[in-house]
Amino acid sequence: MSSNLPNDKNHEKKPVSEPFSQLMKSMNDFFMEKPIRGFLQSIDDFFKTPFPFDSSGGFHVETVERENEYLVSAELPGVKRDQIHLNITGNYLTISVENKELETSEDERNQIYQRRFVRQQTARTISLPHMINDRKINASYRDGLLQIRIPREKGKIIEIDE
Repeated sequence: MSSNLPNDKNHEKKPVSEPFSQLMKSMNDFFMEKPIRGFLQSIDDFFKTPFPFDSSGGFHVETVERENEYLVSAELPGVKRDQIHLNITGNYLTISVENKELETSEDERNQIYQRRFVRQQTARTISLPHMINDRKINASYRDGLLQIRIPREKGKIIEIDE
């Protein structure tokens, strides 16, 4: 008859930390497997990649109505001119900014082992009270400030007969 007392020589005692270390090893193995590791890496890359806009809707846009024109100003710090796209549809002006980058990872022998294409885009749409004549718009970009001047079109006034 054997006893399970701690001082019993026949009973092998495992260190208390072994079950915990086995659990930690299992968790590490799980997170290092290919699908999980790739997902976690993409989350890390998302937070590492700087893009000058917040996730709450993009960049700051201000529209000022003047006597003869509308002045639309968009703050786009750190954006290059070729990343900005303007689109007009009816009485809507859409300003979109697109960031495209090719990222490569190299090992210690300068051999590429990972290459991926990163594309980020954000856009804002401004609605004006009249149709926009795209031939009369003037846009300029300087020092991170995009300014778009849209002339105010005067409609035809119709008199009502008695």
